Amino acid sequence: QVQLQESGPGLVKPSQTLSLTCTVSGGSITTSYYAWSWIRQPPGKGLEWMGVIAYDGSTYYSPSLKSRTSISRDTSKNQFSLQLSSVTPEDTAVYYCARELAPLTEKYDYWGQGTQVTVSS
Repeated sequence: QVQLQESGPGLVKPSQTLSLTCTVSGGSITTSYYAWSWIRQPPGKGLEWMGVIAYDGSTYYSPSLKSRTSISRDTSKNQFSLQLSSVTPEDTAVYYCARELAPLTEKYDYWGQGTQVTVSS
């Protein structure tokens, strides 16, 4: 059973960088051909895919967020991380990490519980 757990600050100030980590257990983030995604849901809105890091370390980002988003991984800790720079209150959302069956398929089989991030001064 694969489990994902998001962690990071729940409050970030405007213009700062939001940093979250997803710790994976029960499976390796380097196992072919899985990919590991970040998805968010602003209050009252639908899910928004932000980006993904694949089993081989390749990354793909949402065009609308690409200039502010970076996804990296630490294979020794079986973790992958999200950094979103220059945040504004519009970045307030519940942030999820999820396992994708392959990059860019939009087929997710495991999700973290989500973590609330509020952008406010």
